[in-house]
Amino acid sequence: QVQLVESGGGLVQAGGSLRLSCTNSGSIARIDTMAWYRQAPGKQRELVALISRGGRTNYPDSVKGRFTISRDNAKNTVYLQMNSLKPEDTAVYYCNAKVDWQYYWGQGTQVTVSS
Repeated sequence: QVQLVESGGGLVQAGGSLRLSCTNSGSIARIDTMAWYRQAPGKQRELVALISRGGRTNYPDSVKGRFTISRDNAKNTVYLQMNSLKPEDTAVYYCNAKVDWQYYWGQGTQVTVSS
């Protein structure tokens, strides 16, 4: 089983930075793509950043240039460095991992950016 454990969420002022991490604490697994999503109240969950096992990344325009996703394959861990945070970045951030045929989600971590 895959168990994604997230950390790093919290409260930060606009313009500040935050670093999220997510790792598989379950059974040993070769994780394919890893990604971060976020969901604000009343809105659909949206992709924040995605990284392939080979290191290719993808970002939506809303975070491009501010957020950076990275991974450590040996640790099956994905990170999200968030800089120049804006109040509109406030949401619950979820880790996602693809393992073979399955997709797994973390429990979510709250990120709140004050103006």
